[in-house]
Amino acid sequence: MDTGLENLRTQRYVVTVAVVLFLLKLVAYFLTHSVAILTDALESTVNVIAGFIGLYSLYVAAKPRDEDHPYGHGKAEFLSAAVEGTLILIAGIIIIYESVRHLIEPRELHKLDSGIILIAITALINFVVGSISIRKGRKNNSLALIASGKHLQSDTWSTLGIIAGLVLIRFTGLLWLDGAVAILLALYIIYTGYIILRRSLAGIMDEADKELLQKMVILLNANRRTNWIDLHNLRVIKYGGQLHIDCHLTVPWYFNVNEAHLEVDELTHLIRREFGDSIEMAVHVDGCMDFSCRICNKFECEVRQHPFVEKVQWDLNNLLSDQKHSLAAASRSRPRE
Repeated sequence: MDTGLENLRTQRYVVTVAVVLFLLKLVAYFLTHSVAILTDALESTVNVIAGFIGLYSLYVAAKPRDEDHPYGHGKAEFLSAAVEGTLILIAGIIIIYESVRHLIEPRELHKLDSGIILIAITALINFVVGSISIRKGRKNNSLALIASGKHLQSDTWSTLGIIAGLVLIRFTGLLWLDGAVAILLALYIIYTGYIILRRSLAGIMDEADKELLQKMVILLNANRRTNWIDLHNLRVIKYGGQLHIDCHLTVPWYFNVNEAHLEVDELTHLIRREFGDSIEMAVHVDGCMDFSCRICNKFECEVRQHPFVEKVQWDLNNLLSDQKHSLAAASRSRPRE
């Protein structure tokens, strides 16, 4: 199945679950009159709104590229995550306001047992659906699904905190704990919103994903072919679930077009096997230079000008560099003993 359509279907389940759980939490609030449960219900309101925004963004992101959007519509996912993060922050602030008000003037609580059972059910469902959403998002490089999943899981942890607070109130009778628990959980919700907003802005601004690049460095070093004399100017840009990868690959200068293209194909297949099919590769092929001989271990080469001295280990610094690798450059970049 196309990853865009798979992401869209997963988000539909997330939205449906969010609506059902919101209604359950409203029932729990009207049974108990607990501000902590109201806090949970307010966050679920954000879940519902953000879920529909995420659904629309994934619908847009799943559209094929066109004349006006040659790289596709994947950036819509970053905008969706930014809106979701902002809504979570706003919800956290509203929750703190309501919690302080009820902390000053505690309200009598009712039917705590029924309320605890209802929101415990919502916590379990949220965790399961959130885990599925995060797993699918990571598999398909979808920030919108990851944001939805993390939002649901943050809802789970906040709900568990609320349950702990209600249990304490049930056995101690200290009504002010209701507001205190809600404030603590609101701070956690605000932190979650900040993390989601920060990641979405990083995607919009094409900030380098160092974790992804490091995985790529390890993959390339472990599967490096003899004809890949040098690889540099590596760039990775995210378009939602799509990855656009640029790099310069140095091969023996005497290769014909077909031979050079074969090496590009091998590089493309290697990266797609590891990171999925939603990869667009733009590889510029360079011919090796005289100075390349000293770092080239293609020993059967009949036109070698200099003896092999040392293989350059690829790392983030030299792969991201826009210069061809040489022994002198490797010596300068090597950390001192």
